[in-house]
Amino acid sequence: MSESLVAKEADRALKAKHRAVWASGDYAAVAADVIPDLGAVLVRASGVHSGQRVLDVGAGTGNAAIPAALTGADVVASDLTPELFDAGRRLAAKRGAELAWQAADAEALPFGDAEFDAVLSCLGVMFAPHHQAGADELVRVCKPGGTIGLLSWTPDSFIGRMFAAMKPYAPAPPPGAQPPPLWGDEAHVRELLGGRVTDVVAQRDTVRVDHFDSPEAFRDYFKANYGPTIAVYKAISGDEDGAAKGAALDAALADLARQFGVGGDRFAMDWEYLLLTAHRRA
Repeated sequence: MSESLVAKEADRALKAKHRAVWASGDYAAVAADVIPDLGAVLVRASGVHSGQRVLDVGAGTGNAAIPAALTGADVVASDLTPELFDAGRRLAAKRGAELAWQAADAEALPFGDAEFDAVLSCLGVMFAPHHQAGADELVRVCKPGGTIGLLSWTPDSFIGRMFAAMKPYAPAPPPGAQPPPLWGDEAHVRELLGGRVTDVVAQRDTVRVDHFDSPEAFRDYFKANYGPTIAVYKAISGDEDGAAKGAALDAALADLARQFGVGGDRFAMDWEYLLLTAHRRA
């Protein structure tokens, strides 16, 4: 088998693994319970409006695609994991939003060049393993003068720190794969997009997460519902010392949540994200 075919097979296997991770658990619940308004934040910042053709990359269950459609825009929600679409369609119907849903790899989007007025990704493209390939596709399918809008967890955010806490327990990533929270580093994203964009506006902000009664409640919820966390626990469950590793990871995740607690009568955390918009250079 040629090197190119070997590489294609390896990529296909990697994407199948990613799809399985995000299909596990209940991401629809996570999006609705934990970050219900983040998609709308990105839509507003990107200036999405009626008459535009909009692509949401890594749309999941439509956290950004649905509010974009509610502006009157013609929206396509794309994701590597079409298992999430049924929940997204139910949410869209409940809110009265009409949009299209299409399975798509963020690193090889099945759309034409310069097809969309706005290309968005809310906590989506950041999980594609090859960052430059994902960024190249965002730019390619955006019209000259069109908007690229990205919302990503920062490396120092709670989620960034959570991935760092899980790393010692997770299988080693394949060669060339990059950590998702790098998309929350402004310098990294600017380098990915390069001179192909202009009018870059980047700001850090936080979302208040107050769905959980305690750090332990957060941990148990993510163990049951969030694909990447489920995958790590599954990976260590078969180890000879899996029980000890599981207990250590239990403690690490609860401790991390406790560190991010902001005090008050109810347990809450502030999770930081980078919101970046740009225009594709004409």
